[in-house]
Amino acid sequence: MEILVTVIVLLAAIALGVLVIHLLNAQHDERIAAFHYGHRGPAVPRPGSPAPRKARGRDGASGIGTPGNR
Repeated sequence: MEILVTVIVLLAAIALGVLVIHLLNAQHDERIAAFHYGHRGPAVPRPGSPAPRKARGRDGASGIGTPGNR
């Protein structure tokens, strides 16, 4: 009788573990689906770029479009 109870407890523990793993896997899949991969540009400017990303083409950094150059 004790062996039967032990087997039932072990099977219940295995079933509980399978259920927890399944729920965590589903939660992980939802998080992956919500995160968008493939950004349009590089996150960091490439090495050797001629000007910093912030100054390129804005506020007259390139000298084009400033009132004195027209």
